Amino acid sequence: MRFPWLAAHEVNRYARPLAGLERPVRVAHLSDLHIGYYVDAKIIAHWVEATMAQKPDLVVISGDLTDTHRAEWIRPAVAELAGLEAPLGAWAVWGNHDYRLRRYKSRDLSDLQGWLEQAGVRVLNNAGVQLRDDLYLAGVDDLWHGQPDVSQALKDHREGAVLLVCHNPDYFFEVPAKVGLTLVGHTHGGQVILPILGPVSTSSRYGKRFAEGWFEEPVKGFVSRGLGVSTVPIRFRAKAEIVIHELHPGKIGKR
Repeated sequence: MRFPWLAAHEVNRYARPLAGLERPVRVAHLSDLHIGYYVDAKIIAHWVEATMAQKPDLVVISGDLTDTHRAEWIRPAVAELAGLEAPLGAWAVWGNHDYRLRRYKSRDLSDLQGWLEQAGVRVLNNAGVQLRDDLYLAGVDDLWHGQPDVSQALKDHREGAVLLVCHNPDYFFEVPAKVGLTLVGHTHGGQVILPILGPVSTSSRYGKRFAEGWFEEPVKGFVSRGLGVSTVPIRFRAKAEIVIHELHPGKIGKR
């Protein structure tokens, strides 16, 4: 573990109703792992163990799994994701940093997708799956470097609640009303938050608006601060987080 302090995180739990849901579902929301020079296999194993301790029904990863084109760093860390065992599976979408792998020999993301699938993590790239009679999970491509198509991701939805996973909160404005909740990452909560000034950067065209947390407009969504780091191996006043969403037909609240 080259940067052991990066393994530190907090677990935040929320309870939230989801329209169309008939029985509860516990969703572990991970984001922005940024596997690379800073985040290695040992850190990923630590996060996986912490996630499994929450006994989720479903695991979703909202993009930026990687932060490098170097396969020798990516493959052993991705292999640790095999520990993400949940009854409804482990699913991921692409983020802007994942597209750095196009510098690898495949020139696309097929190798990364293959490594993820070997670890039991399936990618939803403008696609969806009916996980239960009352729950449909959809995922779209990265906003910056991909071709996100939420209509394509929702085309097989027939009934029940709709949970959408994407990387960038700027995509909120493209999400249709039939989606009950959208889970994203990308911002790192600012990663470094300065007194008075706030987040140094959120990589969003809307500045600090979607830095982190819950939003009701333009859609119901949650922005995770994520787990990894970008550019520098530092977080300040923007703690890494694993988020556990207790989704149900009942009342809103934080546990």
